[in-house]
Amino acid sequence: MRIQAAFFAAAVAALLFLRPGPLWWALVLLASAAVVAAELLNTAIEQLADELHPNDSPRIRIVKDCAAAAVLVAALGALGVAAALAVRLLYRE
Repeated sequence: MRIQAAFFAAAVAALLFLRPGPLWWALVLLASAAVVAAELLNTAIEQLADELHPNDSPRIRIVKDCAAAAVLVAALGALGVAAALAVRLLYRE
């Protein structure tokens, strides 16, 4: 969660520095919020799984892996938004 918070702060700082249009602000903030939300859900699922089934279980491991993969997918989506913004700013007409 600390890493996501640091990246969120960096994203906001970059937006303030680069001053893109309102649509880009919305896209970056929405993508950032999706990553934080996915991380919070991942943490909740892992804590609940550990509480309900403290012993090692292959099915619980799959659930935890899927929750962690959701965070990865959200983070990759956010990187996609960042890349699109970078391309837009570099090749502005």
